[in-house]
Amino acid sequence: MSKTDKKNKAFDTVKFFREVKEKIAKETKDMTFAEFKEYLNRRKLKLAK
Repeated sequence: MSKTDKKNKAFDTVKFFREVKEKIAKETKDMTFAEFKEYLNRRKLKLAK
């Protein structure tokens, strides 16, 4: 894959997952472990629907 191909990608996986990781980090910053587990369970339910 040439550099031109990389620049024209429609979907950048690394960028996408970095943004997701940063969003989750902000949302869970001051949570206790129990709150974090509940957060994960709520997210899991959203994704399963």
